[in-house]
Amino acid sequence: MIVIMSNATSDEQVQEIVKVIEQEGLQVHVSRGADRTVVGLIGSVTPKLAEHLRQMNGVDNVVKISKSYKLASRDFHPENTVINIKDVKIGGEEIVIMGGPCAVESAEQIDEIARLVKAAGGQVLRGGAFKPRTGPYSFQGVGVEGLIMMAEAGKKHGLLTITEVMTPEYVDVCAEYADILQIGTRNMQNFDLLRKLGTCGRPVLLKRGFSATYDELLNAAEYILAGGNPDVMLCERGIRTFESYTRNTLDLAAIPVLQQLSHLPVISDPSHGTGRRELVEPMAKASVAAGADGMIIEMHTDPDNSMTGDGVQSLFPDQFAALLKDIEKLAPIMGRTFNTEKAAAEVFAGRS
Repeated sequence: MIVIMSNATSDEQVQEIVKVIEQEGLQVHVSRGADRTVVGLIGSVTPKLAEHLRQMNGVDNVVKISKSYKLASRDFHPENTVINIKDVKIGGEEIVIMGGPCAVESAEQIDEIARLVKAAGGQVLRGGAFKPRTGPYSFQGVGVEGLIMMAEAGKKHGLLTITEVMTPEYVDVCAEYADILQIGTRNMQNFDLLRKLGTCGRPVLLKRGFSATYDELLNAAEYILAGGNPDVMLCERGIRTFESYTRNTLDLAAIPVLQQLSHLPVISDPSHGTGRRELVEPMAKASVAAGADGMIIEMHTDPDNSMTGDGVQSLFPDQFAALLKDIEKLAPIMGRTFNTEKAAAEVFAGRS
């Protein structure tokens, strides 16, 4: 249930509403927008409490949210959420590009790729230190050492960093070194991990499970939001279908649908969504046309010899740079911005 108040409502009136709700033992979340303030109630609301709230000063309406996810719903938060990380705004007007290898392999490798991502105009360096693999004998990543390597490369080249976290035990150490924590498709419904992420103090990129519905993805996001972390991004990374030509089927419809249902930023992953290098470029452009707030794209200096075996979906550096130039041309058509020269030239405050 939500309590809708006009923005003319005073802070004192909002706090009085919050006090009444908390006295009933319910959780409260306040969302302030340009046109209205919404107070969300989590828990069982009695008809008596709902009527009491309707009669209070500053209240325009009390509305029941029928969806199982509340905080992720656009009913609760009508305006788009914009996540600001060291002046990189995700969910705003500018498209955000996250680029890099599937896995950190060495300090030299990740440093060179960071330089190339920055030069092309990307804002975020991606790379896995812990790799969830289908088989137990595949390369599993270099661990904490990889986190340190990526953090140093990001700092040197003025990039944010994003890495995948696999278990609740590794959340704190990943949060120590990375700016954004990624939850992979296999862990979308790892509820213990999601609860931990609600208190991690870092933005989270939540990838859609390869067999998950939109509602299941949004309910997974709800776990993180309910834990107190408002900075969640949803990622469409392809789903499993009967088609075997591509690694997955990139569900482009998910982008506008999720933006209708939720206020959270939506990121596209055309690399995992197709699993084929030659398809990454057209699907990345299609993602921009569908309204994606950003993309996470695999790029490697020697993809055919990558340690993870995912090189078939990784762009070469020149392909990555050319794609970002094309996105720069396409963005204004969709009412967005992306400036490769500006992004490549910017350096975060306090970084060299």
